[in-house]
Amino acid sequence: MKDKTTEIFRDAPVSKAVISNVIPSIVSMIMVLIYNLADTFFIGQTKNAYMVAAVSVATPAFLLFMAVGMLFGIGGTSLISRTIGEGNAQKAKNASSFCFWTGLVIGILSMIVIFIFATPVSMAIGASPDTVDYTSQYLRIVSTAIPFLIISNSFSNIIRAEGNAQVAMMGMIIGNLINIVFDPIMILGFGWDVAGAAIATVLGNIFAALFYIHHLLSKKAMLSIHPKYYAAGGGIAAGVLAIGIPASLNSILMSLSNIIVNNIMSHYGDMAVAGLGVAMKVNMIVVMLLIGLGTGIQPILGYCFGSANRTRYVAVLKFSLILAFGMSAVMTVICYCGADPLVHAFLEDADAFTYGMSFARIYIYSGPVIGLMFVFVNAIQSTGAALPALILSISRQGLIYLPVLFLFRSIFDSASMLAAAQPITDYLTTLLSVILFVFTYRKYFPKEAHMAESIPASS
Repeated sequence: MKDKTTEIFRDAPVSKAVISNVIPSIVSMIMVLIYNLADTFFIGQTKNAYMVAAVSVATPAFLLFMAVGMLFGIGGTSLISRTIGEGNAQKAKNASSFCFWTGLVIGILSMIVIFIFATPVSMAIGASPDTVDYTSQYLRIVSTAIPFLIISNSFSNIIRAEGNAQVAMMGMIIGNLINIVFDPIMILGFGWDVAGAAIATVLGNIFAALFYIHHLLSKKAMLSIHPKYYAAGGGIAAGVLAIGIPASLNSILMSLSNIIVNNIMSHYGDMAVAGLGVAMKVNMIVVMLLIGLGTGIQPILGYCFGSANRTRYVAVLKFSLILAFGMSAVMTVICYCGADPLVHAFLEDADAFTYGMSFARIYIYSGPVIGLMFVFVNAIQSTGAALPALILSISRQGLIYLPVLFLFRSIFDSASMLAAAQPITDYLTTLLSVILFVFTYRKYFPKEAHMAESIPASS
């Protein structure tokens, strides 16, 4: 695996290295996207907009579960890819074992808390009297999968650090296919509605986690989850948390901002909340593909940073930015022009559809630049620079977004202007990401390489 990682990350032409890592990552995100759309789509086929609103309201709690997976997944990937670049395989195993067991314990504790307090949590995150029963039912069932959710989200990222993007992709495909297959069976076939969607989600995460565990226990893996390798010292816990906490804060703040915007939007009625939830799903078509691109290049950038290969690092970054802009432009046009049928696929209610159409087209306005932002975010994370990563992570859903949201709320009595806070924030955050990357690159990039390397001419 070491030779394979070295060949791809260090020796392959830049275009090949990026594409070979980005495609599996994007495919994984497409599966996540389909899974997210499938839940809402099949719930929408019940023609009960209150159920659609309930699943939308539950999304912030689900994001909190995912935030822990992001903490260990992004933090672990950053540390492990840099460690492999430095040639320290033992520390890479220590880090992967630390991420697995610490994440598992946190997952079990979270499962107990959410299962017991599902109803008050539902009320706190914005469920109305008409949706609280659906929301709490969904959360209580999904909570049983939190340990598996954390493991699958963590190691779908971490396994890429050892150069095994295809395995990471397969785990995501397996988990999401199971969810997609069981969604219509349980929601419509068995008539279990929201509970059926939750059970399908549970099964998908269990199978994805078991797939990754099987790989990590095999001889094919460079990394390990064996307890004997567990270590928090030697900079392992600090290295994971330094990047992992900022990455997870983004998901936590996304959850918080969703709770706030759902509560504000509820003043316009449950149909507005349902419309907003569907608009966010449509926007995810662009966002998830570009997140896939960003997470795909991070291990390569981390390896180049760890081996102090400045020339290759810059070449990978330039190629990725061009690719991101092209993808952003194409997907923006597709989603804007196709907003009508996309929203209609989820919402039958006329009022909810009107809100959904308006919000979806507003959200997509930031499409042309959002890809650049995700590339710079992952470039900063690849260096292990904690402070710039922290600033950027709390900006898109917190430091910039919440002030813009509250400003618009105070100035405009309009649901559409509340939705406009997100694309405006995306443009401001993209500008900030460029500034922070330039600062990070100049300050943190190693001056001398650890090893002599020749870059292929085609790089």
